[in-house]
Amino acid sequence: MKRNYYLVFLVFLTFFIISIITNILGAINPPVAESYNLNDFMRGFLPMALFLAYGVMAIPGGMLVEVHKEKKTMIGAFILVLAGVVFFVMIPKFSVFLGTLFIVGAGFAMLQVVIYPLLRVAGGEEHFAFNAVMAQLVFGGASYAGPHIYKYFVLNLDSSAEKPDFIIRGMSRLVPEGISWLSMYWFFLIITLLMILLLFASRFPRVERTDEEQIGAWSVIMQLFKKRIVNLYFIGIFCYVGTEQGVSYWISTFLERYHGFDPNTVGANAVAWFWGMMIFGCVLGLVLLKLFDSKKILLGSVILSLICLIVALFGPGEIAKWAFPAIGFTISVLYSIIYSLALNSMEEHHGSFSGILITGIVGGAVVPFIIGWLSQLFELRFAMLFLLITFGYMLSVGIWARPIISNKTISLKRKKG
Repeated sequence: MKRNYYLVFLVFLTFFIISIITNILGAINPPVAESYNLNDFMRGFLPMALFLAYGVMAIPGGMLVEVHKEKKTMIGAFILVLAGVVFFVMIPKFSVFLGTLFIVGAGFAMLQVVIYPLLRVAGGEEHFAFNAVMAQLVFGGASYAGPHIYKYFVLNLDSSAEKPDFIIRGMSRLVPEGISWLSMYWFFLIITLLMILLLFASRFPRVERTDEEQIGAWSVIMQLFKKRIVNLYFIGIFCYVGTEQGVSYWISTFLERYHGFDPNTVGANAVAWFWGMMIFGCVLGLVLLKLFDSKKILLGSVILSLICLIVALFGPGEIAKWAFPAIGFTISVLYSIIYSLALNSMEEHHGSFSGILITGIVGGAVVPFIIGWLSQLFELRFAMLFLLITFGYMLSVGIWARPIISNKTISLKRKKG
């Protein structure tokens, strides 16, 4: 099929919207807790509601797209997201917020199983690896931009000065006083609605799914779950996503509680840079994966991440506010490496195995919740040491992994003449 750059743009735009809505939770964590008078245990329910839906809907979403195809599934997913957001901005209660996050997560899980095969077809198979990396860079860029958009809304809405532009003046009429962070969900409402209209007006190619992209019957999936290697890699993805969200979700709260930093400025910046540093880490990772075995890179990345975590938790404030974003840099390649090691360790049923691995995203629901629960029993600093367990498991992957196919590297040694 001839390359369709417009559809590649649509896929990148979808990645942007998924990222900016999903990863804003870390920046808005402190003001949400203040608005609803939440303790750390209750805060843990926010990422749980969102990422639990990812885990629940990943495999059914793959089966759904086989029936209704890409365009209808994407439109349906975005309508689901829009409905959840509209419900919340109309009734901004905590219980409604939890329901909204679950609905949004379900919609995004459906989108996840559509956009990669669509990107392969629209961008050309020979360019798929490059475009997939570009999609991850867009994802990271959106996560970086979200906290800055949040700062723009909140600082202007909370200011007693004259509203600087028509956007802020409009938001001030929509957002009740005292919950200026709700402005982000009005923003999400607008961009989701525009995306639905854009999808309705777009033409989609026919996508023939490869074995790696098809999710098989439940019987195949259940059979795979009986394999030890499948469960080991499922836990690996679970630990990665749990670690990523366990760090990003609690950064702003940690910096406010232990170092007195304003969550709407310094805290939001730290969360933004956590995701921003992932972009630089991905670029460096692409180079390193051409030079070294992926297992060695995994081991080195985890060890550096552990050092950054200890420094962030026990170092002074000025160092902590940069040590947390540094974790984003050091973990940036871990998901891709664990995922590729997993697929390269199986000879068949790659599509069903991929669905199981995507279900591991549920780790983003469980780990932040555990940290919040432990924080109630001890304190947040020691609760975040739970991440030593998830990092430890990922470290073990680099030791026991035995892929059938290893990543191809470039030899720097000159041949003797």
